[in-house]
Amino acid sequence: MKKQKPNNLHIRLYGDKTLREIAKPVIEFTNEIKNFIDDLTFTMYEKDGVGLAAPQVGKSLRIFVVDPFWFNEEGKKNPLVLVNPEFKELRGEIESEEGCLSLPRIFESVQRAKTVIIEALNEKGKKVRYEADGLFSRALQHEYDHLDGILFIDKIPKLKLLFLKKRLHDLQRTTDENGRNIGELSL
Repeated sequence: MKKQKPNNLHIRLYGDKTLREIAKPVIEFTNEIKNFIDDLTFTMYEKDGVGLAAPQVGKSLRIFVVDPFWFNEEGKKNPLVLVNPEFKELRGEIESEEGCLSLPRIFESVQRAKTVIIEALNEKGKKVRYEADGLFSRALQHEYDHLDGILFIDKIPKLKLLFLKKRLHDLQRTTDENGRNIGELSL
């Protein structure tokens, strides 16, 4: 089958119900899944992200892609695809600021594990294992949370969340009655 040109997928914003669902495991690596992974990777770079999970583009699948270093390496792209990931170990704690493509222009400090070990399948269905710290660890944890319907704002203190209430309400207004994002909001 001829490889198709990747598509730039629509990012779902806060309020979209897919962002709150527990994603389903990938059972088989079909051409549709492989094309979707290409689209997901392409979209992450197009949107200047360091990671992107399938639920963020409306697909309830346990897939995400990360490349936390491409900004620092003069644009050299080295995406890592993780399918059906599982954390094997989380060590230490560190707090740092996070943002999210599904929560535009919202940044808050979040407590995460300092070091992680994660296992998954790559885009070819081969088992991979990574030990990560720093931004790499943070990106893995952030994207993994998306697979369980968790957003980084769920991990911030309630008082800080109160200060974000209006912005979150404005984002939520961009969804229809089914919880699907109906358009990008210009904030």
